[in-house]
Amino acid sequence: MSNEHTHARSGRSHDYELPDLPESVDIFDTTLRDGSQQEGLSLTVDDKLRVAEQLDHLGVAYVEGGWPGANPKDDEFFARAPTELHLATSTLVAFGSTRRAGVAAAEDDVLAKLIGAGTTVACIVAKSWDRHVTDALRTTLEEGVAMVADSVAHLRAHGLRVFLDAEHFFDGFGQNPDFALRVLAAAEEAGAEALVLCDTNGGSLPDDIGAAVAAVRQRTSAQLGIHCHNDTGCAVANSLVAVQAGVTQVQGCVNGYGERAGNADLSAAIPDLSLKLHVRTIPPERLERLTPVAHHIAELVNIAPDPQQPYVGASVFAHKGGLHASAVARRRDLYEHIAPDSVGNGTRVVVSEMAGRSTLSMKAAELGLDLDGEALGRVLDELKRLEHDGYHFEVADGSLELLLRRAGGWEPTYFEVESYRVITDHAGGPAVTEATVKVHVGQERVVAVAEGNGPVNALDGALRQAIGPRFPVLDSVHLTDYRVRVLDTGRGTGAVTRVLVDTTDGERIWTTIGVSENIIEASWQALYESIVFALARAGQ
Repeated sequence: MSNEHTHARSGRSHDYELPDLPESVDIFDTTLRDGSQQEGLSLTVDDKLRVAEQLDHLGVAYVEGGWPGANPKDDEFFARAPTELHLATSTLVAFGSTRRAGVAAAEDDVLAKLIGAGTTVACIVAKSWDRHVTDALRTTLEEGVAMVADSVAHLRAHGLRVFLDAEHFFDGFGQNPDFALRVLAAAEEAGAEALVLCDTNGGSLPDDIGAAVAAVRQRTSAQLGIHCHNDTGCAVANSLVAVQAGVTQVQGCVNGYGERAGNADLSAAIPDLSLKLHVRTIPPERLERLTPVAHHIAELVNIAPDPQQPYVGASVFAHKGGLHASAVARRRDLYEHIAPDSVGNGTRVVVSEMAGRSTLSMKAAELGLDLDGEALGRVLDELKRLEHDGYHFEVADGSLELLLRRAGGWEPTYFEVESYRVITDHAGGPAVTEATVKVHVGQERVVAVAEGNGPVNALDGALRQAIGPRFPVLDSVHLTDYRVRVLDTGRGTGAVTRVLVDTTDGERIWTTIGVSENIIEASWQALYESIVFALARAGQ
């Protein structure tokens, strides 16, 4: 995408002139409403409050809290928000729809709930595709326009700022532009502050978006917004093109949450706008909070972060040995399009059996470890032996760091494992797994027993029960993912298994590994290292 913003751009069937880029845009996050419609994503009210706090910490302009009246959870959220949610930089928004067909605005329950939600801003959705008015709402186009005008005017009369989400705008504009523009005009005349053009089906391409936005920009003085879904993989690109064509409000979700293929990923759109197009989005000093906030929200919604997610993924500034790693050691910008720390991420050197001493040396330096040539040689030999046995340190950063620490003479002394045992009983009902762990913590021998929904869960519970009172930092540490891969599948049930465990302390996620012909042993290795890494990271 060009940084020359005043040349003519040819669309599919339009030529349109790009205005100068705006100095700033408002970021509108809809994770708590549109994002929560993602399959498998479920938020408690407490979760919603914590996500809103994180978005405020990031510095987005608007946080859409949900749809008051749609469900008890959203009702509770808006009831608790005035006393429990203290937003310093963001404005809370309540979402709803226009009045129903044939019902006066003053008698419409949805509008009444919006007024009673206690927010200063309401965002209402309206049909801007004529087919939806006639086929879905089963009313006339004239009534469709009146529903918009009446609803906006009613909310404005009650002191609310109003944004209009023009649903299916780009489909409607393509098939009946006159009606789509009438909907926008009715909202603006009734007092809507922002007209948000929605690619609800997510089927538009950048040229379609740019041409339509430019056409609308010529017909209104209201603020324009963009709301894109990612069904073509173009949601972020479409949002950027919309800004180039005159939009100054960008809607989406941190991490791109949302139904189907998701909404525009604000974790990419924000730095694209700020760092590439030099358009202010969030307070500049807060841009470095992007990665921690994205990962924190991923933890709150209980969805593992995508390691290859642009800007904030754990792998997007990782370099795997060879020419890349050595080049980055000399000049990071040779293989990194931005400074990773500008978005709160960091450069990583990924180590595998292909690594040489120089790569290991860079990795050790990255971790603040001073290893001499002899120690590096030992690590390299051990690394190659273990990877031959089935270990894969490229994806196990926690275990790799422990391996390098041990090469420098460090040994964990937090606790010593005497033994562990796992028993699974199945007596007609659900299987019950019990684990016993015997450890020495200092001079004390501790025996702990715990039940779990499987051997890993039971072992984790027993180990925490045994050492938790001595190490309270473990209260904030928990497993987020558990993965098993069978190696050498030709050996059937006797094959070697590789277990990877992802763990977080709320700020960082690390991965540890175990390999054994016994899946319980492999799981224990990975679990044990995850706990040891947590204690080492906490400086215990």
